[in-house]
Amino acid sequence: MPDSIYFLFLEVIIMVSEQLTVVNKAGFHMRPANLFVQAMTKFQSNITIVFNGRDIDGKSIMNVMAACMKQGAEIEIRCEGPDEVEMLRTAAELVRSGLGEE
Repeated sequence: MPDSIYFLFLEVIIMVSEQLTVVNKAGFHMRPANLFVQAMTKFQSNITIVFNGRDIDGKSIMNVMAACMKQGAEIEIRCEGPDEVEMLRTAAELVRSGLGEE
């Protein structure tokens, strides 16, 4: 019988993501950025917007606005946490809808 028993715990990180294109003419300026961030703060999961090689906190109005995501910008949205699937679905619908703008 061994003197010690070792347990190995592996942390499995699961995340969902989707590639999207910003469609509204003005991009993520103040109003649509605020709409997006307010919708995302209702979720427990973390959200990251990948744009131009940078990771942007999707729950930070300052970070989202500072990214200057214009019409036609290719972004990736990554969600990780207990409600990640619903969060990603909501985020993708907002981006595809033009965040309430043309």
